[in-house]
Order: sequence, then C-alpha cells, then structure tokens
Amino acid sequence: MLLLLLPLLLLLLLLLLLLLLLLLLLLLLLLLLVLLLLLLLLLLLLLLLLLLLLLLLLLQLLLILLLLLLLLLLLLLQLLLLLLLQLLLHLLLLLLLLLLLLLLLLLLLLLLLLLLLP
Repeated sequence: MLLLLLPLLLLLLLLLLLLLLLLLLLLLLLLLLVLLLLLLLLLLLLLLLLLLLLLLLLLQLLLILLLLLLLLLLLLLQLLLLLLLQLLLHLLLLLLLLLLLLLLLLLLLLLLLLLLLP
C-alpha cells in the first residue's frame, strides 16, 4: 500500500515545490516592479529638480538683463544731463559775450558823446 502511495506523495511534493517556486517568482517580480516604480519616482524627482534649477537660472539671467538695462538707462540719462549742462554753459557764455559787447558799445557811445561836447 505504501509503495503505491509513494509516487503520489512524490508528485504532491513536486507540485508543492513547483507552487512554492512560482510564489517565489511572483514575489521577485513584485519586488522588481516596486524597484522600477521607485526608480521612476527618483527620475521624476531629478527631472523636477533640474527644471527648478533651469527656472532659477532663467530668473537670474532675467535679473542680470534687467540690471544691465537699468545701467544703460542711467548712462544715457547721465549723458543727456551732461549735454544739457554743456548747452547751458554755452548759452551763458554767449549771453556774457553779448553783455560785454553791449557794454563796449555803451562805452563807445559815451566816448563819442564826450568828444562831441565842447
């Protein structure tokens, strides 16, 4: 009787072993899937960090550009003020020359009047 049951028991043991192997394989597959998901999450996080860094760099570049534009504007304003000051100085010199000419004419007229008087 035992000899008859032995192949059946062996078959049952083999089936159990196969089932255990299948379960182990499934567990390994699940572990691999979890690892893959973790890797994907890490990659996504890295991409997000890179995007943030790029945005920060762009913002910094924009700030530098804005500062350069402001500097250019200040330089142009300084140049304009310098030109206006120069123009004002020239006008003042011209006015001074005209006043001197007028004074000279007045002196000549006075001299002429003095010469004409007896």
